[in-house]
Amino acid sequence: MKKYDVKIIALDLDDTLLKSDLTIGDFTVEALQKAAKAGIYIVLCSGRTEDAILPYVRRLDIAGMQTGRYIIAQNGATIYDMHRREVIYSRTVEPDVLTEAYHAAKAKGLSSEVYTPSTIYAPHDNEWVRLDTELSGLKLGIVEDYENFLQKGFPKMVIPGKPEELLILQDELKAHFGERAVIFTSKPYFLEVLPANCGKGEALKYLAEEVLKIEQGKTMAFGDSMNDESMIKYAAHSTAMLNGLEYIKQIAAHVTQFTNDQDGVGRFVAEYVV
Repeated sequence: MKKYDVKIIALDLDDTLLKSDLTIGDFTVEALQKAAKAGIYIVLCSGRTEDAILPYVRRLDIAGMQTGRYIIAQNGATIYDMHRREVIYSRTVEPDVLTEAYHAAKAKGLSSEVYTPSTIYAPHDNEWVRLDTELSGLKLGIVEDYENFLQKGFPKMVIPGKPEELLILQDELKAHFGERAVIFTSKPYFLEVLPANCGKGEALKYLAEEVLKIEQGKTMAFGDSMNDESMIKYAAHSTAMLNGLEYIKQIAAHVTQFTNDQDGVGRFVAEYVV
């Protein structure tokens, strides 16, 4: 079986690396550890914040290696170097974009959230905000003067809610902001607002080419959903999950033979990489 010559593997978490119960299977852990020991950078690449990604880095047990030191957080808005314990790349949404998105959501009776590495901040608590705290494991902070709070600028905003309502708002925000912001749904119930020209693909390109001096032809990325689109388009060996969106499978170079619940990532890496 032909092996692909890759030097970096970027991995989405939810519905890609993680099973439905938010765990990583032993087979996948072993395959990724083998890749890291072979000199391939393993980079977890998620919409989650740094603190919410760290438990999965610990599960892989690669953070102490040179090839396990980086994570891409908040859908590409930040890159964190765990060895230096600092952010080496950061993008923020302009405060006026955050304010306008907040008002658009509020007009439809929807909440919104912004993030620091450890905390989700929202103007009020509801079932959708609680869902995000449960999935991410982050703390919740309710901010009374939320509009003024947004003036600090944040890497992203999430508007949680019913999928059918978010699809309508997504179209409205895309038309309103144009190139001022990147708008997409990461999960059907999470609508995200990111900085202009920002995404996992842009962050992966920066990390690979500017920091690690790895050419595009030796990059691999795994994903399943629209927040993975830019890195699936960038990576030479882009790989969609069998359980992924049809659109992502269509634009990827490869598709796994197994789902996220069947160690799809680990089985692909074991067969085609290490």
